[in-house]
Amino acid sequence: MAETILVIAEQREGKLNRVSLETVAGAQALAKQTGWSVEAAVVGGESAASAAKELAGCAVAKVYAITGAALEPYTPDGYVAALNAFLSAGTPKLVLLPHTYQVRDFAPRLAARMGAALVSDVVGCRFEGGKLLLTRPMFQGKFVADIALNGDGPAFASLQSGAYRADKVEAASAPAHVEQVQAAAGEIRTHPEAPFQEARQAVDLTQAELIVSVGRGIKEQKNIALAQSLADALGASLGASRPICDAGWLPMAHQVGSSGQTVSPKLYLALGISGAIQHVVGMKGSRHIVAVNKDAGAPIFEVADVGVVGDLFAVVPALIEEVKKAKG
Repeated sequence: MAETILVIAEQREGKLNRVSLETVAGAQALAKQTGWSVEAAVVGGESAASAAKELAGCAVAKVYAITGAALEPYTPDGYVAALNAFLSAGTPKLVLLPHTYQVRDFAPRLAARMGAALVSDVVGCRFEGGKLLLTRPMFQGKFVADIALNGDGPAFASLQSGAYRADKVEAASAPAHVEQVQAAAGEIRTHPEAPFQEARQAVDLTQAELIVSVGRGIKEQKNIALAQSLADALGASLGASRPICDAGWLPMAHQVGSSGQTVSPKLYLALGISGAIQHVVGMKGSRHIVAVNKDAGAPIFEVADVGVVGDLFAVVPALIEEVKKAKG
């Protein structure tokens, strides 16, 4: 009997986030190497049923909608109790989760309760030499390590945003069967308040498809307006390297890198960014990377698909003009 990879997707108000679909893509890629089957589950209140229907459109063997009054709003107690009961009833070989704040909250406790291993922030999965290997960055991305999993399972792994591409998810020829699972109420020791409402100027770069990001080459805070003009012309979000945010030139919500947000847009345009490893680990999953830097030896060019060696103060105005012309 084939082993199973189970994806536990994350939903909010009945909608899956992009990194959950990236996790499904990762599971499908691993299944091609191993011959294992892929199943998916989504946890929550009544809204989870809508997300389960979205998952059913992916090429998976089965989808589980784990619902219950104790699961909405989210609490780690409720999720751990529900998933522990569900996983104990039919043990998968590997459980994959998106590496989100919510998963970081409940997954370690769930793995500990089940006496299982949890490998977090994974950027790649492969089957080699009869062993399942999970690759994760170490020491702020200075190198990566392959972690071999032993035992019968289940093992848990959370996949870093951008490790796989959401648009690579294989669609099902026919919707997968959705099985409703009623979760037993566990002991809920926490009572969450109303969801945090982000300020209007706050940004979620993890969901952005186009990002214009600035580094120290911008020279002065007032020059960020130039990058913002390009971002506005493209319909992109504005990101930054750590020195820009540390200097207070942009809020910390704009920071990309190992101590900021990990992003995977369709286009990442790096302006005046040298390409320190701490920044690169946060954006190397971008589909297309364009770098503008006057230093031909800047490390950013090692990961860029297109590199422009030049003064950004000459290049960016020309780009803005060409984008406006293209839009008519």
